[in-house]
Amino acid sequence: MDILFSIIGLGLLVLGAEIIIRGSVSFGRKINISLFAIGVVIVAGGTSLPELASSINAVLNDFSDLALGAVVGSNIANLILVMATTTLIFPIVNINKNQINQAWINIILGIVLIIMTFFYFNFIFGLVATTSLIYLMYVQIKKGEIDNLEIDKNDYSITISLILIIIGIACLVFGADLLVDSAINIARTYNVPASVIGLSLVAFGTSLPELAVGIVSAFRKKIDFALGNILGSNIYNVLGVLGISSFFGNFKVPAVLANQDLYFMLSITALILMFMIFAKKIGRIYGIIGLTLYFGYMYFIYI
Repeated sequence: MDILFSIIGLGLLVLGAEIIIRGSVSFGRKINISLFAIGVVIVAGGTSLPELASSINAVLNDFSDLALGAVVGSNIANLILVMATTTLIFPIVNINKNQINQAWINIILGIVLIIMTFFYFNFIFGLVATTSLIYLMYVQIKKGEIDNLEIDKNDYSITISLILIIIGIACLVFGADLLVDSAINIARTYNVPASVIGLSLVAFGTSLPELAVGIVSAFRKKIDFALGNILGSNIYNVLGVLGISSFFGNFKVPAVLANQDLYFMLSITALILMFMIFAKKIGRIYGIIGLTLYFGYMYFIYI
């Protein structure tokens, strides 16, 4: 039954995120922000809501290892599963300065998480993180070049968009509750560390919205949208998900994440940044490398 509840929970998370994406993108069009900015600010926020709902629930249930595992695992999945799958379908070319800046922010946040292994996530961290997130998103909107020609005109009214967002949030909250409870039970039944369950099952499930966005964007050749969603989602995960979760309780980075997974996440982010700076694109070569690393990583954490 726990496995069934996990599947139902994951399904509700994906459904909720999809509904929120539709409503959020439609709302974003009304205020005329660029395709990349919509990906970074609005859709990334929407696709990070599953991680937020799961993490808050986990912290409230004194299972913070699951919350941190889900965030780190989701970031890793975004970088080497979502990014790789997207670039295999359609390479990301014409990298600009703004996109490189977003990658640098991801590097800085990876270092911050490593530093946080020596401290506790608490109210102060939450305050600094959420304030930083608001500032970064404000700057992104201000810098985003408006190019509505790249965006489909079929959207919803403001009222329908808001209704979709509310329904999506409801699905996310209920789905997160099912997923976290069942994941905890699975971890206990099979004596698997909660952080490992978070790194794999929960992280993959909550990364499915980003994967769906990436694949659809690649097929439609709106690759800036996918890149903005991936980089922005990782920023939301660290500053938004962990920041807001810190308001609900104090918790610390588990040893397994501190010793290996955070460094792996930082290394992958640095690899992507090097592709962006030196190759000026993220092509199919990275796609092959990324997927190889992802499946190798899944094997490694379970052996």
